[in-house]
Amino acid sequence: MNQTLKLKAFCKTCGADLVGIADLSPFKDGWPVIPRDILSPYTNAVSIAVRLDNSIISGIKDGPTIEYAEHYRTVNALLDNITAELAKWVVEKGFASFAVPASHIADENNLLGNISHKAVARMAGVGWQGKSLLIVSPEYGPRIRLATVLTDMPLITDQPLKNRCGACAECSKACPASAIKNVSTDGRYESRDDALHFSRCAEKTMQFKAMPGIGVRICGVCVKICPFGKKK
Repeated sequence: MNQTLKLKAFCKTCGADLVGIADLSPFKDGWPVIPRDILSPYTNAVSIAVRLDNSIISGIKDGPTIEYAEHYRTVNALLDNITAELAKWVVEKGFASFAVPASHIADENNLLGNISHKAVARMAGVGWQGKSLLIVSPEYGPRIRLATVLTDMPLITDQPLKNRCGACAECSKACPASAIKNVSTDGRYESRDDALHFSRCAEKTMQFKAMPGIGVRICGVCVKICPFGKKK
């Protein structure tokens, strides 16, 4: 196996369900990252996805359940463990690495992380970006959580997938905040405001966070409703 296959295999042994490699060059050309120089030592990003439990997602109605909130935290912790193990593995091979946590907010005002896990996952071929802005994987739909490892390890990069949302508007119709605009894209949205009334989504998740037993900014309705995530 070459180095890329060995890296992907290692991630799977740590608990990853999907792994892709993205070229960081586009991100260095004005895509939002925090801080601005965070990418300078690195050439590639490894996108890690862990699938969510179908039975827990299926229990979501018009908003998050306590079970979903607990599962969300558990999967985030697993992702952070996987990325920490991968970063260590990369360093042991003589290269630099930086594990970006699954749910870290670097800019509280704009709700932005160090780098968009979704943008990395799209470039890494994990899935396409749906109308909800979620990454929709062929295997699990949007029923995945994501994390990222930055590295200068020479790797074979993957390619973005063709968007398959088409005329489907299920997430837009189901959104409890009426935030999803039902706007299509072949590649990526130039701004999240192209796809969402983002303030509506942000306000709704704050309301859900205040519910007893939730405590995190989640919803889950668009995760549940997407046809690509449902069992055949």
